[in-house]
Amino acid sequence: MIGPGEIAALFGITGFGAALVTIPLATHFVPLPFALALFALGDLAMALSVGLENPRNAVRSEWTRLVPMILVGTALGVTLLVNLPRQAGMLLLGLFVFTFALYSLSRKSSKRILASWWAWVAGLAGGITSTLFGAGGPPYAIYLSQRGLTKEQFRATMGFATMTSISLRVVAFLLTGLLLEADVWTAALAVIPAALVGIAAARLAFNRISREALLKVVGLMLLASGGALVVRALG
Repeated sequence: MIGPGEIAALFGITGFGAALVTIPLATHFVPLPFALALFALGDLAMALSVGLENPRNAVRSEWTRLVPMILVGTALGVTLLVNLPRQAGMLLLGLFVFTFALYSLSRKSSKRILASWWAWVAGLAGGITSTLFGAGGPPYAIYLSQRGLTKEQFRATMGFATMTSISLRVVAFLLTGLLLEADVWTAALAVIPAALVGIAAARLAFNRISREALLKVVGLMLLASGGALVVRALG
């Protein structure tokens, strides 16, 4: 069985994707609200570790373009969380991410740069999906991977974006009561140390990977993330 250390290693290399693997697995053993709350804490620890590791590498202009709509998306996500069924939205997001991953993995290398206004779309989508599904990373990764960043800039900026998104998710879960159960914090005492060990191992792998290889890893993570969401929606 995949543990938090292995998942953290993937997060440490790509800057996202942990919750999309852990939450579908965890829901076979614990209720979804418990899994969402627990891995919000684990994701926050990993995001802080990656985001604050080399903050100078982050492209602040990209991050500041994402933040306003992350805030809006989080507020909308909380509203949807308590009012609407999530299966349809989860299925649509999964299909979109899966399709984009297939496209990015099959297309030839290109220097085309995505327009900066797509940050508003990515921020809104990431804020909503972070709160609803514990899965804010794919929209940010899709946007940032098409902005011509170096692998160091991509990882650091993803770290900033996910750190912001997950921090807001934790606040939202505190306000809705999901993080007020003692069992969640007890479980987090085991999950967070293992996740931080995985992040440390990922730093060694990241130093040996090229930008092209990193983008391929991102594409594969998006493929797995999209597939996981589709399976969760249909299941």
